[in-house]
Amino acid sequence: MSSVLLLSCPDQPGVVAATAQFIADHGGTIIHAEQHVDGVVGSAGAVFFQRLVFDLFGDTAHGDLLDAFAPTAAAFDMAVELHDDTTPIPTAIMASKQPHCLYDLLGRWKSGELPMDLRVVISNHPDHAGLVDHMGVPFVHLPVTPETKPDQEAQVLAALAEHGVELVVMARYMQILSDHFISHYPMRIINIHHSFLPAFIGANPYRQAHERGVKLIGATAHYATADLDEGPIIAQDTDHVSHRENVSQLTARGRDLETVVLARAVRAHLEHRVAVHGHKTIVYN
Repeated sequence: MSSVLLLSCPDQPGVVAATAQFIADHGGTIIHAEQHVDGVVGSAGAVFFQRLVFDLFGDTAHGDLLDAFAPTAAAFDMAVELHDDTTPIPTAIMASKQPHCLYDLLGRWKSGELPMDLRVVISNHPDHAGLVDHMGVPFVHLPVTPETKPDQEAQVLAALAEHGVELVVMARYMQILSDHFISHYPMRIINIHHSFLPAFIGANPYRQAHERGVKLIGATAHYATADLDEGPIIAQDTDHVSHRENVSQLTARGRDLETVVLARAVRAHLEHRVAVHGHKTIVYN
């Protein structure tokens, strides 16, 4: 059985030795270890982060490991997460009319590239029902207007609960989620958008960028929070462009970046490689 241990605590001597000894004492073998100190090593306020991947061969069941680890965690004032790496996370994809991110995620999931348990696709438009159905995934169409938004969000939350969803991926879902909605999935909603923000707000950002002669475009994937488009960033990428490219070409380049960056962020979450620290993230390799 493969397990992932994520921990953080005040930086101090002995943490690595204690966690390694605990795993050894319970019949485990460490497969991969990575760590990071946020701040000056050994100074007040510095925070130690660690991700351990290990196989467990002893008599302790995976579900009992956290209880067994509790004394070690208390001794070092740790925040701890333990995940069974062999169990995919139940996931929902939310989309609107733009197909590129949805289709890319479906393809990566179907090919086994993304280790997620895809439970449902939810959209405020019916456009993608045929493809999603062909992929063998339940499709839920829940249209929305400004007047029906609270009721529609309640229906979306009900659908997510019905399908046992733990991770929500906004694949260009062109609706702003309410604080109430986000509170049901803290740091478990991943969003994607162009990286011009806070410039070029609103419709047609690539037209605005073209008119200003930008030379660099990009995409950002982050956790959705109550602060619109300001959640902790998981993945980003950029590409150089030139004056020769028109608005359509810039848009196509931007969509390519969005698909890659979103998939990268989703994979990092699915593989338990992301630790949130305040307004930023530590993303392990």
